[in-house]
Amino acid sequence: MNKLTLFFIAIYSSYFLASAQDTPSPYLTKSLRSENIRSVDLQTSGGSLTVEGVNDSEARLEVFVQGNNGNNRLSKEEIEQRLKDSYDLQISSNNGQLIAIARPKSGFKNWKKSVSISFKAYVPKAASAKLKTSGGSLSLNGINGYIEGATSGGSIKVAHVKNNVNLKTSGGSINADDVTGNLLLHTSGGSIKLSNLKGKIDARTSGGSIGANDISGELLAKTSGGSIRVDRMAGSADLATSASSTSVNMVNVDKYLKIDVSAGSVNLQLPMDKGLDLNLSAGKINLPSLNNFAGTKEKDRVVGKLNGGGADVDVHVSVGNLNLEAN
Repeated sequence: MNKLTLFFIAIYSSYFLASAQDTPSPYLTKSLRSENIRSVDLQTSGGSLTVEGVNDSEARLEVFVQGNNGNNRLSKEEIEQRLKDSYDLQISSNNGQLIAIARPKSGFKNWKKSVSISFKAYVPKAASAKLKTSGGSLSLNGINGYIEGATSGGSIKVAHVKNNVNLKTSGGSINADDVTGNLLLHTSGGSIKLSNLKGKIDARTSGGSIGANDISGELLAKTSGGSIRVDRMAGSADLATSASSTSVNMVNVDKYLKIDVSAGSVNLQLPMDKGLDLNLSAGKINLPSLNNFAGTKEKDRVVGKLNGGGADVDVHVSVGNLNLEAN
């Protein structure tokens, strides 16, 4: 073995050792194997919260504690002292309910001694979850009970869920994938990404973009300033943005499609072989050839029935163009 090979082995060994050391270990692990957990209530003042569906034999709660003053590597003794002096930590599991709550004690002001307390709950897949954190992220994966959660600024991820979902963040992004059920997803400023969803979806952001693909059901998507992109949508949709572009690909329009853009272009693909009631207005409307159309067509206004009429398609662009294509 030459010196060059030994050098690279040493480099890779150092890298993997550093990676292993950077992976935090739980301060506390509580087995939930025989608890038959059906509901989860997690609350913390600044850490992240995670709930993941697992087999009953793997059910457990992990508690992670890190320093907030730039020193994440605290000894177990120092963690215990800080928790004892400055925090209330409540963990219980009774009658199928898991509760884990961490909050600063009343009057706590020594932020140099503050810590971030995070919970990771691995529970049976049928469990429901209620989560609340002041600033950390929320992550939910593979559970089929009702989900409710809020964070003051962290991001939200939810995936592989079969139930209704109600999640809000004051500023972080939201990512939802492979969910069947009614979803309410609100952020005050972050972006929203939706994929493989079935149900009634309410997605709103005050300033970020919204991207959605492979959606089946009813979609309400609104942003005050970001763009909207919808691809392979089947169902009904109500889309609105104040000041950006919108791109929509409708595989099928069930009852209605409504698009309202204050300033920006709209690129819209529709199934032109279906019956549609068109009500379109924009600075300029670019149309393909419309067969079986009865109504009026002007450069900035189109009103009429396509293929005898059917689902309502209302598109209004105050300042900008509408480009319509056949899907």
